[in-house]
Amino acid sequence: MKEPISDFLALERIAVAGVSRKGDAPANAIYKKLRATGYRVFSLNPNAAEVEGDPCYPDLASLPEQVEGLVIATHPDQAPGLIGQCREAGVRLVWFHRSIGQGSFSEEAAAMARESGISVIEGGCPMMYCQPVDIFHRCLRWAAGYPKA
Repeated sequence: MKEPISDFLALERIAVAGVSRKGDAPANAIYKKLRATGYRVFSLNPNAAEVEGDPCYPDLASLPEQVEGLVIATHPDQAPGLIGQCREAGVRLVWFHRSIGQGSFSEEAAAMARESGISVIEGGCPMMYCQPVDIFHRCLRWAAGYPKA
């Protein structure tokens, strides 16, 4: 799992699916952290035109430029459709957000991704690795047994 995480963190353009207009979803925190640490990041929500003061897009095909990776922080039943979008858009790395419990992980979507040659990170959170890592995410990474980057 360490290599896909390093590969993901080496990307420049990342989309985050699952951002909320209210700003209280884990995807919003991930979006803000990626943006603050220098990534070119795009938010995906088919029901929002703007999130966190930036434009929001309904799907990967609507983005103004191609992304290299996608963080899926939605309900797991949305993941297969997002993987289909990744196939069409040429996205090669997908991170399923999971802190405690199932999170956004979908076995069906992960299998679809792998069959399409898309690398999959099955859990954890980019916030466990984007420097500086806050104490909560550092402890969560340790407690869940996720590797250091």
